Amino acid sequence: MADELLARMQPGAEIDLVRDYAAEIPTTIIAEMLGVPVRDRLKFRKWSNVGAAAGASRFGIVKAIPHLVLFIRYIRSLVKLRREKPQDDLISALARLGEAGDRLSEDELLAMIVLLLVAGHETTVNLIGNGILALLKNPEQLHKLRNNPTLIQSAVEELLRHSGPLETATERFPRNDVKAAGVTIERGDLVFAVLASANRDEQRFSTPDELDITRDPNPHLAFGFGMHHCLGASLARLEAQIGIATVFDKFPNVRLAAPPGSLRWKPGLVLRGLENLPLTL
Repeated sequence: MADELLARMQPGAEIDLVRDYAAEIPTTIIAEMLGVPVRDRLKFRKWSNVGAAAGASRFGIVKAIPHLVLFIRYIRSLVKLRREKPQDDLISALARLGEAGDRLSEDELLAMIVLLLVAGHETTVNLIGNGILALLKNPEQLHKLRNNPTLIQSAVEELLRHSGPLETATERFPRNDVKAAGVTIERGDLVFAVLASANRDEQRFSTPDELDITRDPNPHLAFGFGMHHCLGASLARLEAQIGIATVFDKFPNVRLAAPPGSLRWKPGLVLRGLENLPLTL
């Protein structure tokens, strides 16, 4: 898929890497896995973008409600269709679990499908875009990768740490009072753990603000931890490794087509990703 997308692009052309490439790969893959019809994939990406940005402000949440209602309504209709005509996809499999009653309630089923659709592509779009920007801003690291393409696996781990697609974990609520760094967090308080800060912790990483694609060990928390470890970590790693390596293989002289400071970032408290990434191939 990466080869096919890049084959349509001509050397010297200017593209938006997020729109024209990074968004296409994970969106298509998770939609195929779940069983979203091809004709509906642009709609679900639009709904997902609105939902992901909703937490940036109260106005954003209010503005997102009509889109999220349409999203849920669409998922309900798709579940109903798969129950009537099951196919070899994840929605059909989850719908069968829902019919068992004691495994997934209707609300749990819908929540699981929405989670898989949104988390299954939004974060990887960010990882590919953020990762390519970080490499272009660190030419000595990009030079290492070009000279030794086998470094792509450790490079993606470092990009997850240094320029990860998530700023915070989802919200947590302590069951008991907790003391951390001289601060008392009371039982029931709302807590946002900032993964991006943990991944730059100078007590765990030497030169934490520097990009080093050979960093080892690299105990980053980009995929969470414990029972909240990302379900799709292996898929995200594979998509990023192929997606990033293929760009630099096909267009070794690719460069930014706008100053880094002019790039726009998506609003929101949880996700961190570029709205666009203009490149000259």
